[in-house]
Amino acid sequence: MQYFVTGATGFIGKRLVKKLLERKGTVVYFLLRKESADKVAELRSYWGVSAARAVPVFGDLKSKKLGVAAEDVKKLKGQIDHFHHLAAVYDLSADTESQVAVNVEGTRNTVEFARAIDAGHFHHVSSIAAAGLYEGVFREDMFDEAEGLDHPYFMTKHESEKIVRQECKMPWTVYRPAMVVGDSQTGEMDKIDGPYYFFKLIQRIRQILPPWMPSVGLEGGRVNIVPVDFVVNAINVISHQASIGKKCFHLVDPVGYRVGDVLDIFSRAAHAPRMNLFVNAALLGFIPKGIKKSLMAIAPVRRVRNAVLKDLGLPEDMLTFVNYPTRFDCRETLAALKGSGVSCPSLNDYAWRIWDYWERHLDPELFIDRSLKGTVAGKVVLVTGGSSGIGLATAHKFAEAGATTIICGRDQDKLDAACQEAKDKGHAFIAYAVDIADMQDCDRFVQQLVADHGGVDFLINNAGRSIRRAIESSYDRFHDYERTMQLNYFGCLRVTMGLLPAMVEKRKGHIVNISSIGVLTNAPRFSAYVASKAALDAWTRCASSEFADQGITFTTINMPLVRTPMIAPTQIYNNVPTLSPEEAADMVAQACIFKPVRIATRLGILGQVMHALVPRVAQIGMNASFRMFPDSSAAKGEKGAKPQLSAEAVALQQMMRGIHF
Repeated sequence: MQYFVTGATGFIGKRLVKKLLERKGTVVYFLLRKESADKVAELRSYWGVSAARAVPVFGDLKSKKLGVAAEDVKKLKGQIDHFHHLAAVYDLSADTESQVAVNVEGTRNTVEFARAIDAGHFHHVSSIAAAGLYEGVFREDMFDEAEGLDHPYFMTKHESEKIVRQECKMPWTVYRPAMVVGDSQTGEMDKIDGPYYFFKLIQRIRQILPPWMPSVGLEGGRVNIVPVDFVVNAINVISHQASIGKKCFHLVDPVGYRVGDVLDIFSRAAHAPRMNLFVNAALLGFIPKGIKKSLMAIAPVRRVRNAVLKDLGLPEDMLTFVNYPTRFDCRETLAALKGSGVSCPSLNDYAWRIWDYWERHLDPELFIDRSLKGTVAGKVVLVTGGSSGIGLATAHKFAEAGATTIICGRDQDKLDAACQEAKDKGHAFIAYAVDIADMQDCDRFVQQLVADHGGVDFLINNAGRSIRRAIESSYDRFHDYERTMQLNYFGCLRVTMGLLPAMVEKRKGHIVNISSIGVLTNAPRFSAYVASKAALDAWTRCASSEFADQGITFTTINMPLVRTPMIAPTQIYNNVPTLSPEEAADMVAQACIFKPVRIATRLGILGQVMHALVPRVAQIGMNASFRMFPDSSAAKGEKGAKPQLSAEAVALQQMMRGIHF
């Protein structure tokens, strides 16, 4: 038995050829462009056959009679028992011109070539898309009844099948596979398509919500999904049967699923929250097209839509087909496969394999360099307050990753010590002595940075001052509020606003502001510190909106308690679980790599939610902790005195990891 196959290097074709070659004595000729000749050895290795059984025929789908040389046509004439045509564009987002060239004209060229070599039987692998957006059940003997063919993918699939039906003079058979996903046994797939477009959304939901929490899904029309191994096995069985001439077979799942059910099945496979509640997408159909068009004409609406689609990897046309109206009858296929052992498996049984393969091999995040080195190597990074604590640990990370790392601080001796420490580790800092609380000194520093380095690519606003003292102990210490605000807010802004013009000019830059968990929890005894950080947070929210279209991004880190010299005077913290400076530096690195709007601990988010939903309860809880933990000896001006904690206070310390008491 001898075969000719187009699309033999494709996802379905490659596997069909392997299946055909399992038949004893089979020889498969396959169309290949000359520029792809280097693929032959790899293909034969995959198929496990010698050169004598897998023979490339060089040509091009876009050329008349496939552009095959005359001597090859002569050699093949009368020798091919079965001609399988699989080459096509299987992409909703492809442009109309390319789809017409391959799907329509390519099929016409293929039919002409098959006639030129007197092939025995022509097998055309079409798609359920040939039915268009038919309302109701589309049978296997239906074709002209197709409707809603405006989309180029549907139109070209319909037109290519029409060519086979009208222009093919030899016996022909058409196969219409449903939406093809990976192998039901291995999950293997070669690209993101169909339901895979929603996998990123499911993954994001899993990252945000616990698996036991129900989530809201999108309900729509019925979607038919089949694994590639079923399609290949079905074509292999049916194509060798008698009496299949001028017949069409729907290679579909006899059950079929609604869009909401498919999303829920894959959510379960991903261990994400189940989609138990659904919003029917059909409701969108009640919105007049004129209103939709008017909304999309508004620039902010269009930008938001495009940003969401881009972030989730959804093609624009995908949402158009959520309300897919067609169901497919497959009685001819079921009858042809009866007794063969070939049947479409249930999506529930193999969805986990599809998900697992996608997450391990196809997730777009896997192909993005998410290392700190890939993000900052060769870039200029400024870490304020970089001579100790979080700043120093962060500076080491950036310098090790290949960034030009600038640190600044008030104490020249500490800066020199930090530079020596970096040198001992095999990298280098560039240090500048500056008092961030002094506005004139800030201006001088910024001018020097622009002159020496052309500005910075990443700004880490880390320099800060923290004061832990109850308000009732601060009546005569108003200067505490002034100096805290001067450094944490005004100094930070002075540096940031001085460096922003250069970032805007380059249309790129990222600013990380080290804030506090106390801003989210409204921690008592930190009114001066929290107020200064809250002011910075509010300014950042405003700035991020203003610069969103200029390539400038901001991240606020609501940092939990970190073991630094800043907290050393408070002996109570000796027994409190805290982050190390290196762990805090990891958070800064993540802020620069992923550029989220905010990084916060779950405890901080819980505090923010509590204050938003049940503010009185939150106040009572924070007041209880306020009374439970006294001012430190440093705040009271006492030396050597050890704070006395109750058993409840000790227990709360261990429970509330990283919160400012």
